[in-house]
Amino acid sequence: MKEKEKMLKGMLYVSSDAELRKMHEISRKLMDQINATAFNNFKERETLCKKLFGSTGNDIRINKPFYCDYGQNIHIGDNFYANFDCILLDVNTITIGDNVMFGPRVSIYTATHPIDSEIRNEGLEYGEAVSIGDNVWVGGSATINPGVSIGDNSIIGAGSVVVKDIPENVIAVGNPCKVLRPITEEDRLYWQKKRQSYYQGI
Repeated sequence: MKEKEKMLKGMLYVSSDAELRKMHEISRKLMDQINATAFNNFKERETLCKKLFGSTGNDIRINKPFYCDYGQNIHIGDNFYANFDCILLDVNTITIGDNVMFGPRVSIYTATHPIDSEIRNEGLEYGEAVSIGDNVWVGGSATINPGVSIGDNSIIGAGSVVVKDIPENVIAVGNPCKVLRPITEEDRLYWQKKRQSYYQGI
């Protein structure tokens, strides 16, 4: 079995493998191009991200700088926005749904290492996939760790460190990140009223 296959299956693998080094080289060239674009040129960055990522939907808006490992293990839905300094370490699959927003300095890590130092020092590592549902907002400087899933419509507070799965329709905050409260019908009515005032110019 190739090292790439082991990597994507969550098995121990060696990142210095020739095929993986070649993948790194391709991704870094595309990242250089992305980070060299004019600040307001979201369209060119979207075109480059479509080459870099495994799959994307429409309307991908990413501020620079942006960083990832391989790119091709990242799958993003429609209407994605990432603010400055987004880091996606995709040694395993990162799946992001539709209408997802990242604040500045959001980091997703699928990469991890053995607890045993002897094995770790041999250069063996592994990764665990991360999944983010639809309509999720991740606040600035939040860190999402390997193996985590975040459910639809949830909000992750700024600075949170997500180490366990977060269900749908909740606000979760802290280090370690924990559910603060559900998102309720009262929240929906409150923000609909705010929207109505906006459009009425009140």
